[in-house]
Amino acid sequence: MAVIGPDGARRRLITVPSTAAVPDPVPLDLPGRGRTVVTDVGPRDAPALVLLHSVACTGLLTWYPALHRLARRHRVVVFDQRWHGRGIRSPEFRLADCAADVVAVADALGIGRFAVGGYSMGGMVGQLVARAEPERVTGLVLCSTASNFRRGLRQSVALDVFGRTLRRLRERVKLPAAPTAAPRARVEDYRWGLREFRSTTPWEIAVAVDEIGRFDSTPWLHTLRLPAAVVVTTRDRFIAPEHQRSLARRIPGAATYEVAAGHAACVLAADRWVPALLAAVTSVHTP
Repeated sequence: MAVIGPDGARRRLITVPSTAAVPDPVPLDLPGRGRTVVTDVGPRDAPALVLLHSVACTGLLTWYPALHRLARRHRVVVFDQRWHGRGIRSPEFRLADCAADVVAVADALGIGRFAVGGYSMGGMVGQLVARAEPERVTGLVLCSTASNFRRGLRQSVALDVFGRTLRRLRERVKLPAAPTAAPRARVEDYRWGLREFRSTTPWEIAVAVDEIGRFDSTPWLHTLRLPAAVVVTTRDRFIAPEHQRSLARRIPGAATYEVAAGHAACVLAADRWVPALLAAVTSVHTP
């Protein structure tokens, strides 16, 4: 799809899933930790699923294409992690604190046991939660993520490029000023996504990417004892597909689902990615 800019030039407009039914998140205070915003949908007596977003994103920006389909059979909780969107602002950013925030959100909502779904950075946080709370975490779904983001020169360079690219997009991507060749609803989808993306500052992205570079779960992944599934994005240029598959092999009994798409598959290839996610979530809830 393209739009006509103010200068008359045609510009490609990225097609994203409709945002018309995206719910508004509500503030949630976490005693002793701070305030975030949370979306809590689906039957209250259904199995709970807490979804953790990617770096530089918000909870809804990562998960909104799958939200309502997941909510048919699950109580789905999405929130902005610290230093992202409208999440907690703390003196430091640590993935261990992000993991503790997950438990605090569950406690605040009265949720005892829950499965965790994590995308990219959220997948690292999900691994930490599963390790720290084996009695509460019922299943683990990891998407476009790895056990270690600094294995080898290629991965190191990719992580650095990833951070710079996100910061550049945050500053330079422009909203279409006067679109005449795209339906208004589609442009509003684009604007909503860009607003969500820009709600995290370049500095916060840089700090989060630096923290990601120190993450390494390889020494203890084999100790996890819970149903698990890994959704692999096979055209991913930031997290090598083989590193994603290696993550699955390190978790005993983990299932693998592959999607022919890149790192932003959750939104830009949602038609292929959402079915794989649904299958992965179903697999960790099937005895």
